[in-house]
Amino acid sequence: MDANLRIPSPRPTHDDDLARLDELILAAEAAFMARTGASQRLRAQGADVLSGGVASSWQATIPGTVWVDHGAGSRLVDADGTEYVDLHGGFGVGLVGHAHPAIVDAVSARVRRGTHFGQPVQDAISVARALAERFGLPLWRFNNSGTESTMDAVHLLRVATGRPKIIKVEGTYHGHHDSVQVSVYPSPEQAGTPQRPRSVPAAGAAVPQDLVRLTVVVPYGDLGAVERALHEHRGEIAGMIIEPIMMNIGLIAPPDGYLRGLSDLLHAHGAWLAFDEVKTGLAVAPGGATQLFGVTPDLVCLAKALGGGLPCGAIGGVPELMNLISDGIYEQVGTFNGNPLTMAAARAVLEDVLDAAAYKHFATLRGIMVAGVQRIQRRYQLPGQVRGYGAKGAVIFTDRLDNYRDFVAYPDQWGHAHWLYQLNNQVFLPPWGKCEQWTVSVQHTEQDVLGFLSNLERLAADLRRADAGVNS
Repeated sequence: MDANLRIPSPRPTHDDDLARLDELILAAEAAFMARTGASQRLRAQGADVLSGGVASSWQATIPGTVWVDHGAGSRLVDADGTEYVDLHGGFGVGLVGHAHPAIVDAVSARVRRGTHFGQPVQDAISVARALAERFGLPLWRFNNSGTESTMDAVHLLRVATGRPKIIKVEGTYHGHHDSVQVSVYPSPEQAGTPQRPRSVPAAGAAVPQDLVRLTVVVPYGDLGAVERALHEHRGEIAGMIIEPIMMNIGLIAPPDGYLRGLSDLLHAHGAWLAFDEVKTGLAVAPGGATQLFGVTPDLVCLAKALGGGLPCGAIGGVPELMNLISDGIYEQVGTFNGNPLTMAAARAVLEDVLDAAAYKHFATLRGIMVAGVQRIQRRYQLPGQVRGYGAKGAVIFTDRLDNYRDFVAYPDQWGHAHWLYQLNNQVFLPPWGKCEQWTVSVQHTEQDVLGFLSNLERLAADLRRADAGVNS
């Protein structure tokens, strides 16, 4: 069974820990900036044509952005020539690693035969059939990102029911379309009570209040809150969209019976259930969290790992919803939907790379990482736990993380310090510290993940030294 392990912590976070972390962060940030000169120069050079000097706001990391030159296998190399073990995986895209031969061959063969037609190609059938088998949902459509996938899902929920409102979980990210840009990282002052969270626009004035009120926010793992929302908004709720394993604030698995209970509750009120498996799909099991927990939703949204590094998205569902597309009631469209390059890569991912051996390999690496983190947390009395499913996992520096309110309650310094220590010692983790997870690929080795553990232990040892040390 996948790991979801809590570490007894005899030493919770104290002020002296935070003071030492602040010292370590200052030293680590200085070291980071000193060794990434080429990256910082590139950002400065591009600032007059790239807003903020980067291509996405997620890349505008503190203290600076790492510009990547190339990647191969489990490694990437930055603009300064530093090689890293890549556990970032492009925010979870990289289950196949970099330049996997099967992906290179598939895309190379396709590119010589034309890269875009605005018409379907045969690989789309193979990809859809493989997804139907893995996720247990018969009908599929393609798009180009996780945002597009969840947008299509919300549209289908509303079209199917004629109802305007949806339910989402506080602290989840489902892309950047208006309906789900609500209560992503709300401030404690705005968020309301834990039992009855307010709907808070995530992008300020970008999302009008008239749209915000159509998204009803509930705490994760609380069936009673969902039932209350369905009663209080009787006849108005089209459905609920949820990450079955919450991955916007570390990693939180569903309580026993929660996903099944959601399905039953929603259906009893004439509403539908959509799983956002943009991060979990293919990563935590061959059929994602849908397979892992044995609960099949009405819609599944995919992206990230499916394309093997190419932009991609997909939505699959039950006939009652997907036939709204085939019957012309909802137009699911996009110029690049089913693009030949993406379909070639996705077919190779599903048929040639993510096989039974791949998931066995993920389990081996995850086991080493989970056991190693446990050992370090015990030895150095670090607060927290480690959680892992499939190719994904996270070190969580708090003993309680069951929902968004737990997430905002513990200090950010832990995750930021950990990220800096990993990067300064040649292991690439996703930024924003405590928000994200590691991702291993089929090309990672046991030696790769031992480096991750060595860096965590370096942080722990420096923290516990009387003089707080410096990051080397």
